[in-house]
Amino acid sequence: MRILLDSHTFLWFVLRKPQLSRSADALISDPSNIVLVSPATFWEIAIKVGKNKLDLTSSYDDFMRQGIEGNDFTILPIDPKHTSLLTTMIQHHNDPFDRMIIAQALAEQVPVVGVDSAFDAYGVTRLW
Repeated sequence: MRILLDSHTFLWFVLRKPQLSRSADALISDPSNIVLVSPATFWEIAIKVGKNKLDLTSSYDDFMRQGIEGNDFTILPIDPKHTSLLTTMIQHHNDPFDRMIIAQALAEQVPVVGVDSAFDAYGVTRLW
């Protein structure tokens, strides 16, 4: 199964945070699943690091390389078919990074692994 990680899920998995649910951890760790990461996730993380709102365990470059490549995750590129959905998407959620992840999940028909129940208003399948 292909699954798309919300930004906090990516961080909690890589940082081994206790906030990550056991079922989310099992989904991400399952070698039969293809784990997707949106560029919106590493863009959001970079902005938070640059604003000193997020401390990582290593440099940003090392953290992201280890987080994505080290876990054999796949980057899901942002395509026009994803951004097209943003032109008509109702504003249930104002976070532009989450809205991009929602649009990608809808366009690709993949579930999002994340705790944010605001995703549900968009008809996204959310696993947690």
